[in-house]
Amino acid sequence: MTTFRSSFTLWRMVRAARELAEEALVRRRIDAVLDVMEGPGGKYGKGRPLVDALNDVAQEAILCGDFDLAQRFQRFAAYAGGEMFLEILEHYYDEDARRRHEEGMRRWAALGADRAVAALDVLCRENPDATAADARDFFRGIARSVDHMALGKGEGGIQLSGRDVRRLQQYGHMETVLRNLPRPASAEAALMLDDALADVDAGMLAQLLELRARQAGLAALSAAVDDPESSESVLHGCLKNQEWIFGGAYVAELARRQYTPDTILDIPLLRGDGSLHVVELKRANIKNLVIRDSGHLMLGAPAHRAVSQAQNYLRAMDENRPSILAEHGVDTRRASATVVIGHPRYVTGGITAHEVAETLRTYNTHQGRIEVITYGALLESAARMLALSSARQDTDSDEEPTT
Repeated sequence: MTTFRSSFTLWRMVRAARELAEEALVRRRIDAVLDVMEGPGGKYGKGRPLVDALNDVAQEAILCGDFDLAQRFQRFAAYAGGEMFLEILEHYYDEDARRRHEEGMRRWAALGADRAVAALDVLCRENPDATAADARDFFRGIARSVDHMALGKGEGGIQLSGRDVRRLQQYGHMETVLRNLPRPASAEAALMLDDALADVDAGMLAQLLELRARQAGLAALSAAVDDPESSESVLHGCLKNQEWIFGGAYVAELARRQYTPDTILDIPLLRGDGSLHVVELKRANIKNLVIRDSGHLMLGAPAHRAVSQAQNYLRAMDENRPSILAEHGVDTRRASATVVIGHPRYVTGGITAHEVAETLRTYNTHQGRIEVITYGALLESAARMLALSSARQDTDSDEEPTT
């Protein structure tokens, strides 16, 4: 069940973001958001209409090429849809709140250091000959016992609000992430890494982080494909906001998935020319993706059903092109589609991966607007793109700076 949110803080952020919008179309979309938030009810428009209106702004900003503003409103929509804490928005877009949070973190760190010193005093008082190894074991025991500790309700005890509890949960999540980051093997290695980061190019670092994020996303998709029980929704979750996986022809994933009353698209992508491309996702575990009939290989019934579904989507886009273009700014005339379905490893009947690929190649040769690919082909193509990006980055880093 979705937990919708809204607040005065969000309203204030939306109004501030309007001042950053350069395009009139984007400002009109933001005005529609403010109309929802300033309407009757006194809850700043909390609900599905607010989420949809925020996503509409994000989509319009993408179409206008303002990707920073689009990301801002995607985060607003995530908060309004119950997927993001308000503190995260404040960290990004409220400088005063960010300073308050940082001050709070410093106080938490100081409090933790003070309590650590007190704990060491107890250890040394009870064991004057305690070593550094004893101290590590002592604190490790505290860490493992933390789930069984309580703050208490007596005088001098610390009372936490729900907001503080959520923040601690966030810190715990961040600590889990940081714990999994690679660490230098020695103090000397740490110093070398620190020296290297001091002179690192910010743009190169951003590219590296993006590359690592893409590698993690591809690994998650591969793991989901390897699981024969993965549903379409699980695969969709792995591909959300990962438009790069489908190739360089697409500039962004559109926020809006529904353009006509009877069509909800899995992944709507925007081409560089402003036209729509539809990605229809099916399960990876499909045994009869390709069948052998009278000695000939052909696509099985699941693939044909998926293609028919994509055909109906494209027909609806064609028939409603004027209204979609006028209302949403997306050109759906002659939109195209990709159906991602199945994986050669799951195909039965003694049909090899090479035969699956040849059957699909033959089928796609006779198609105009719809292409059918497997998750195997999608993963291989994305892995090649990542390998090329990684090699290019390594080459760039090895080049000597010119004078």
